[in-house]
Amino acid sequence: MNPLHRREFVRRLGLSAASLPFLLGLPSLGLAAPARPRQRLIVMFSPNGTIPAAYWPDELGAQFKLKEILAPLAAYQDRLLILRGLSNKVRGDGDGHMRGMSCLLTGIELFPGNIQGGSDSPAGWASGISIDQEIKDFFQSRPETRTRFGSLEFGVGVTDRADPWTRMSYAGPNRPVAPISDPYQMYQKLYGQLKDKEDLRSVLDAVRDDLKKVGKLISVEDRRLLAEHEALVRQMENEIAAAGTQKLRAAPPVLETGIADQNDNVPRLSRMQIDLLVNSFVNDMVRVATLQFTKSVGMAKMNWLDITDGHHTLSHEPDKNEAAVAKLTKINTWFCGELRYLVDKLARTPEPGAPGTMLDNTLIIWTNELGKGNSHTLDNLPFVLVGGGWGFRMGRSLDFQKTAHNRLHLALAHGAGHRLETFGKAALCEGGPLNLA
Repeated sequence: MNPLHRREFVRRLGLSAASLPFLLGLPSLGLAAPARPRQRLIVMFSPNGTIPAAYWPDELGAQFKLKEILAPLAAYQDRLLILRGLSNKVRGDGDGHMRGMSCLLTGIELFPGNIQGGSDSPAGWASGISIDQEIKDFFQSRPETRTRFGSLEFGVGVTDRADPWTRMSYAGPNRPVAPISDPYQMYQKLYGQLKDKEDLRSVLDAVRDDLKKVGKLISVEDRRLLAEHEALVRQMENEIAAAGTQKLRAAPPVLETGIADQNDNVPRLSRMQIDLLVNSFVNDMVRVATLQFTKSVGMAKMNWLDITDGHHTLSHEPDKNEAAVAKLTKINTWFCGELRYLVDKLARTPEPGAPGTMLDNTLIIWTNELGKGNSHTLDNLPFVLVGGGWGFRMGRSLDFQKTAHNRLHLALAHGAGHRLETFGKAALCEGGPLNLA
């Protein structure tokens, strides 16, 4: 029953509005707001821009034809929302790749720093939280949506190097979140048995007491850092408790053994990570995840596609180089094929404890740090949404004509029930959330 109907109910019975909170929980009256369906979010990233002519449909609205790069998603055309015309308008320090990557999900400037890229000014990490972590924090703040991990960050072929080209997820200002590229490490995080739990608990007890003693002797700024450490202790305690009580709905996937985290194994590593991601959703360990393929300025060589050139090098070739354009189209189509594998798995997996499939309640966003590699443009960033459960009207191709991508992030927050007024740089949120209903 919506709020208007509730007020009408109270009026007809001559009740005081003050009584409504006491009546909402009575099932026989049907006044309680319906529970929100389970919602999940996945952000998938691939780097170095796309080939616009082979990516964007020519038509707008519901009657659109998929170009070559998006063709692997043809079976799900009615579940797609293709968003053209979204621009990363964040300026300031850093080159296009750096701002493209670290401002992609944060929508806010990079801190000044000493990491040099291209010919632009050096920069540091992003100065705000990313939308995936914002929504994760919102879900974790509510008992009905809280999960064991909150979010998981999966990597495929992401190097060990840590800089603004390699990080798109941020837990807060100056707090990049590193993706886990080794599927065996991710498996251990999800399903490994904690050894000597009691010993670990006693260590945490001692640490907690020590932190309290030190807190009386340090500066205000240090207390803020100490609070972050205490939060980490609490998180570890919660994970220990959750690991001991959670029962799996589905057994962990069986991973192929001995697959090294190296370039030529990217196709197999991708499938292993996707299998783990979907299984973590089935077991409700998490409801927010990122899936990052390589990194901005990524030099992966797609030998499995008979392409020996580095991806980033190819992306800088001029449009007149038809061979390079064909290779880049093939690379981006391969990324779309990995997205199709993920979508297929979700579409074939029944929603635990509810009708429909997991795809019905999962929104996947496939994006990129650049609109086009050889121009480094931050306009027309590739954004394709797949799935459902967020109240968006799918099956359309839309053009927002250089609208700040912060407004998409606002729409995501609102779709999750998180009624933010701004996200990232407030000046880029004018107009409010995108209307995707």
